[in-house]
Amino acid sequence: MPVRRVVCEAMPDLPHTTWSNALVVGQEVVLSGQTAHPATRDAAQAGQPLGAYEQALVVLRKVQALLEAAGGGIHNIVKLVVYVTDIADKDEVGRARRDFFAQAPESAYPASTLVAVSALVFPELRVEIDAFARLDVDLRTVN
Repeated sequence: MPVRRVVCEAMPDLPHTTWSNALVVGQEVVLSGQTAHPATRDAAQAGQPLGAYEQALVVLRKVQALLEAAGGGIHNIVKLVVYVTDIADKDEVGRARRDFFAQAPESAYPASTLVAVSALVFPELRVEIDAFARLDVDLRTVN
């Protein structure tokens, strides 16, 4: 089965990392967990930390950019796994998901899991999202 690394100008793989942002395996697109870094660091340094809603939107836009670079779009997302550092943020993350997916109102929502974790890689991060998509699946056709 062919495997292709996704090359995305908006989300370049950093030269010394030990992971790929996204891979296409056959028709499946597998994304590494995405966070709002470095936007969260920049906002925190400016004294205006990003809340869970803003972080979730930043992350979902990164997911969209990677999927588009892979030849798909948000209508191909079949599963999301959302990690939050505070379960109280679940409503704000849910609002961000609704607002983000409103751009594709004819599409069904992907399957999803939300879990609370003790920490993410940087202390200002509150949300991380894993995404799984299939280029041969279109959630706009779900009945």
